[in-house]
Amino acid sequence: MADETNTPDGMSPSARERLRKAADELLKADRKANRRAAAGNADDYAELDPNEFDDEGNWIGEDPDMDATPQIDPVEALTTENADLKDRMLRLAADMENLRNRTKREVADAKSFAVANFARDMLAVSDNLRRAIEAVTEEKRESGSDEFKSLLEGVELTEKSMLGTMERHGVKKLDPEGQKFDPNFHQAMFEVPNPEVPNNTVVQVVQSGYQIGERVLRPAMVGVAKGGPKAPPADAPAEDQSDS
Repeated sequence: MADETNTPDGMSPSARERLRKAADELLKADRKANRRAAAGNADDYAELDPNEFDDEGNWIGEDPDMDATPQIDPVEALTTENADLKDRMLRLAADMENLRNRTKREVADAKSFAVANFARDMLAVSDNLRRAIEAVTEEKRESGSDEFKSLLEGVELTEKSMLGTMERHGVKKLDPEGQKFDPNFHQAMFEVPNPEVPNNTVVQVVQSGYQIGERVLRPAMVGVAKGGPKAPPADAPAEDQSDS
């Protein structure tokens, strides 16, 4: 056997070849370890086919997770997206309709109640006109001069014109005499014993009330009957008067 000639670095060719082979084995082992870690666990790694790796350990097979990847049906995706858009459009349309109705109510309320403060201040004028008219007795009306009668008639016409103007602007006078007492529109000042009328019936109006729309400007001050029979409910059916 011939002597091996050492290389400049002091290593013989055969030793260098063995070192190269050892380095290749370490590289292959490292690649296998990386593939084992990528497989997730030892069972997945065991299922891999060694023939799907080349000599250098590179993966040349198909992705084992490729078949498990769910395939999205484009028609189903478009149908779902269309349903979602339709639901959003319906919700938006409902919100816009609610906003339109709310705005309409607010505008109507603003129009109805715009003169509420002014009308409330004018109630004192209406009260004074009514007091002036009621202060004149029938005897004075008959015995008064023509000028006095004309003056009284002018006051009555002024009150009537004022009430008509207020009513055109939504202000309505409450005249509840003979009606059932309603705490929402009436204020009871006293009770009047009267067994001839149903209980809680307004029998006297001390001061007229006023309302604008559904809002009460001033409740009517009234006297309420007490001691009579209970008032029947408004929706009570009429009794059968036919002969049995």
